[in-house]
Amino acid sequence: MAVVGSELYRLNKLLVWQGFKQLAPIGMFVAAFGAAFGLAATQAGLADSTTLTMSMLVFTGTAQFAILDLWGPELPLFTILLTVFAINSRHLLMGATLYPWLRHLPPAQRYGVMLVVSDANWAMAMQTFNRKEPGLGVLLGGGIALWLYWVLGTWLGVYFGNVISNPKAFGIDMVMACFLLALVLDTQKSLSTFITWVVAATASLLAYWYLPENSHVIVGALAGGIAGTMVIDKTPTEESLGEEKNEH
Repeated sequence: MAVVGSELYRLNKLLVWQGFKQLAPIGMFVAAFGAAFGLAATQAGLADSTTLTMSMLVFTGTAQFAILDLWGPELPLFTILLTVFAINSRHLLMGATLYPWLRHLPPAQRYGVMLVVSDANWAMAMQTFNRKEPGLGVLLGGGIALWLYWVLGTWLGVYFGNVISNPKAFGIDMVMACFLLALVLDTQKSLSTFITWVVAATASLLAYWYLPENSHVIVGALAGGIAGTMVIDKTPTEESLGEEKNEH
């Protein structure tokens, strides 16, 4: 049932548990990539404890695979930081789209939720918000589920090896992309959302064609984030609802 006002910003144990169960079914695909990373990290010479700690603290599959190419006796710290930032700069856009709801949380809760935000639970949460239902539980609970599966998959790859050495051979690399595309097509359409995605896509393509390698990720995220903060639909707040009541 759709709700308005402060109900949209609710975050409690029940909502988190529901979000966990909602995202858990796709966890097997996340675990498969985690296993592939665990195996690749072992082959790259990383200690088992280092590999598991990286998955627990970093929790970003693409960036972790990229770091393996830079791993060696002497770590290029600046290059690693720049690579991770470039790959994950799309979180700038995610943060901009989530701000209307996250801003109602205390800072500790707000940034705690963002620690486990990934593509899948962000997309599911936005779809929930677009239905005028509380989505922070999906964001946090779903993120915890995906994080657990990622760490579990990494552990399987480290200690059992070759669980899924090449996920692309099974088409697993396309599962998440198809899942996210289906969510985007099923979400509520609005002019502000359309403008945000067009700006992000256009900027990303132009950067891909004319700027240095991988810069399109940062440019697209920044452009989309700026556009999103300027044109994104206003979510009803307690203050605005109070003003509407006073007008009536």
